[in-house]
Amino acid sequence: MKPSKSNAEKLSIFALGGVGEIGKNMYVVQYGSEIIVIDSGLKFPEEDMLGIDVVIPDITYLLENKEKVRGIFLTHGHEDHIGGLPYVLKHLNVPVYGTKLTLGLVESKLKEAGMLGETKRILVHADSVLKFSKVKVSFFKTNHSIPDSVGICIDTPEGVVVHTGDFKFDQTPVNNDFADIHRMSEIGKRGVLALLSDSTNAERPGYTGSERSVGASLKEVFRNAEQRVIVATFASNVHRLQQVIDAAAYTNRKLAIVGRSMVNVITIAAELGYLHIPEGMLVELDEVNRLPSHRVAILSTGSQGEPMSALTRMARSTHKKVEILPGDTVVIAANPIPGNEKYVGRTVDELFRLGANVIYGYNGGGGVHVSGHGSQEELKLMLNLMKPKYFIPIHGEYRMLRQHGLLAESVGIDRENIFICDLGEVVEIHNGVARKAGKIPVGNVLIDGLGVGDVGNIVLRDRKLLSQDGILVVVVTLSKQDGKIVSGPDIISRGFVYVRESEGLLDEANRIVSGTLQKLTGENISEWASLKTHVKEALGRFLYEQTRRRPMILPIIMEV
Repeated sequence: MKPSKSNAEKLSIFALGGVGEIGKNMYVVQYGSEIIVIDSGLKFPEEDMLGIDVVIPDITYLLENKEKVRGIFLTHGHEDHIGGLPYVLKHLNVPVYGTKLTLGLVESKLKEAGMLGETKRILVHADSVLKFSKVKVSFFKTNHSIPDSVGICIDTPEGVVVHTGDFKFDQTPVNNDFADIHRMSEIGKRGVLALLSDSTNAERPGYTGSERSVGASLKEVFRNAEQRVIVATFASNVHRLQQVIDAAAYTNRKLAIVGRSMVNVITIAAELGYLHIPEGMLVELDEVNRLPSHRVAILSTGSQGEPMSALTRMARSTHKKVEILPGDTVVIAANPIPGNEKYVGRTVDELFRLGANVIYGYNGGGGVHVSGHGSQEELKLMLNLMKPKYFIPIHGEYRMLRQHGLLAESVGIDRENIFICDLGEVVEIHNGVARKAGKIPVGNVLIDGLGVGDVGNIVLRDRKLLSQDGILVVVVTLSKQDGKIVSGPDIISRGFVYVRESEGLLDEANRIVSGTLQKLTGENISEWASLKTHVKEALGRFLYEQTRRRPMILPIIMEV
């Protein structure tokens, strides 16, 4: 079901991604014939998405209404908010609006995808106001773990819709760029019809610590380290990168950068003036081994234990240029994203085995990480500043949205005015009255290599089956005249059993295939589809009885 078209001037709000999950953020605010899209992110695949590189939102609704889309408005430059752009813009070529650093990171992605020249990019800042025929878009500064993050305010004839983006209230930000609480308060005084607010830390009481506190901890770690210091963190956490640079300068260390995404972000952020690196500090990785170990720091990717990341390869002693030595200090300045805990834990174990001193996240103490998202008291502050009539918690798993709804109730928002939505559920507002008004088609689009959306549930099911029990290929050649077996059956096993140790099993499987085909030809059954089905069923039953496994069986029948 799509948003009601009985009255074209209704206000509709819904999510194509980022609700009930972490990642692939994309939100839609539609008033009549104008659609404002907020963010275009991706998320990384779950364990059962075998072979998938990334996941983006399904934009079918936007493609069906592309003439109404006024642009994609970006809140900040993290992957889960901008990473889907190269895929989305191939099909939906609309203007992209973003702040200076955000557009810098976007342009790097578009250049890599060969789309820079054909994509219209419009620079905005906290004081920008963009007017369309009936909708007006403005912005306000927020704090997050990347500079240039903004919230978005959408004025419609029905009322004002505010999207906070990812935020916290950092009273001592690293770059001294404070959240514009005054502007937020002004928006609230004017009247907010609907607030969409970040729910990531809705379960965490109190306040989120200041990013500046991490800088003091890093300096202490660097000062106490007797040998090299290797720091892994998110490449896009520019504030954290600056504090690693400051700690290296404080202890008179040279700094080497490892990891493609880290090199890319540091290059862009430095060029745009968001990172300040002392002249002569950066060295090539090849030079590291020629310097005294107490004068070396390395900034690396791999804080999530990704199998091919630089830190993971160091931990496995497979990195071509960096070897972890006993006495090295390794700092993992990030918390594991839900689902990555075991990968991070494995990397930490391997680093300890190599003799490194490992300091990691909240659990390892050391104060080397704080979140970029506001905790409960900050979420309440945002609610109190905006004073919305209606509240829609966004960006988080369902339990986080639910908890954020309870926080909204605690500050005085009526329960019936709080909408906890699933992906695609439409909140429709007309004459100041909001209701849930059906659902639009939504889902995941899976990216595998250059293929966009060509891997679906059936392909994933086959991949899962192959990964669990392997495959048997049965090759048989039949005579075109009488249907008798001319050669074969030959059985090829991959991932099912080791052929040399299972000759008896495969010989019996051969006999079953031959017997099945002879029986069918005797009954004058010659259609290939029927022959293949009967072979698969007979062989599948036998193999399950013998092994309790269900390999994929692929009969190949040829005629001569």
